[in-house]
Amino acid sequence: MHVRHLQVADFRSWELADLELEPGPAVLVGANGQGKTNLVEAIGYVATLSSHRVASDTPLVRHGCQRAIIRTAVVNDGRELTVELEITPGKANRARVNRGPVPRTRDVLGILRTVLFAPEDLALVRGDPGERRRFLDDLLVLRAPRYAGVRADYDKVMRQRNALLKSASTNRRARRADPDALSTLEVWDGHLATHGAELLAARLDLVADLGPRVAAAYAGVAPESRPAVIAYRSSVVGLPAGYGRPDGERADADVVAEALLAELAVRREAELDRGVSLVGPHRDELELVLGEAPAKGYASHGESWSFALALRLASYELLRSEGSEPVLVLDDVFAELDRRRRQRLAEVAVAAEQVLVTAAVEEDVPSELAGTRYEVADGEVRRV
Repeated sequence: MHVRHLQVADFRSWELADLELEPGPAVLVGANGQGKTNLVEAIGYVATLSSHRVASDTPLVRHGCQRAIIRTAVVNDGRELTVELEITPGKANRARVNRGPVPRTRDVLGILRTVLFAPEDLALVRGDPGERRRFLDDLLVLRAPRYAGVRADYDKVMRQRNALLKSASTNRRARRADPDALSTLEVWDGHLATHGAELLAARLDLVADLGPRVAAAYAGVAPESRPAVIAYRSSVVGLPAGYGRPDGERADADVVAEALLAELAVRREAELDRGVSLVGPHRDELELVLGEAPAKGYASHGESWSFALALRLASYELLRSEGSEPVLVLDDVFAELDRRRRQRLAEVAVAAEQVLVTAAVEEDVPSELAGTRYEVADGEVRRV
């Protein structure tokens, strides 16, 4: 899989950029603030319908403009598909494939798969649990695009259920009775169990598949360090032992749903008191462990970078093993890595069908990634 062509209009700092790409390494070199990261961010957006830098679409539209356009041509197994996305903050985004509109924007997911490693990835190790949950869910969608719908359904249920719990909590504090609240809450419990179990089961299987690859990748980039382990910690305490481990059984969504409903019953009073949902995938954690200690708070700066890199390399190897090879995107990371980590990353990258690299200084890019060079400066991108 590779991107043959990228064009953006009114995206971030770019009024217009047009880029022809080829398989193999492509290096975008330019001083900070020239817009090279914006270009690979656009490619990542086509793959995930989200940015690795910001949570909302508003910053993606050039200041003073109403909308941004991203157009890509993606080649996979000799077949080319064109994707066009129109990003309009405050409104539904629109998508076209081969110039024809698609019913939902998320229907483009799966056409392009990318694995992106960027300075922001340090938050995977040092940030809040939400960063690690997002990492898992984004990888789930890359693995099987239908999980975008599962995530959307679960989020919708959570909003409705939290609104009901907040109202019920307010009524309890005011000593007002609401005879319909509990029966309505039971209905939403069922919806949460259905959608939450599907998402949770998929996460557990993903962690089981990813775990050995993370351990191997970490050992490759930091052989002198302690072993790296990942594990899934769920808010559902009644899950069978072994779920989420490489040697455990595959997760069964029906079994997970039963455990979710049982845990909801146990936590009912606490949820009504606090007015918020306390059980479900939104409360779970991907644990990152070095030796016997959690990586967060105990890992050194170099170990944290190594763990973040291992998570991305493991993701790349997992996707690669399951079908078409994803595009590897390395956004301004070589300047952050020491010689060994640069070398290990270069060894993986050079074997990729396509790898896109950004760097402020060309000398930061390992010689193994010598390929097509682009200069990004003064609002233009030029092949050199």
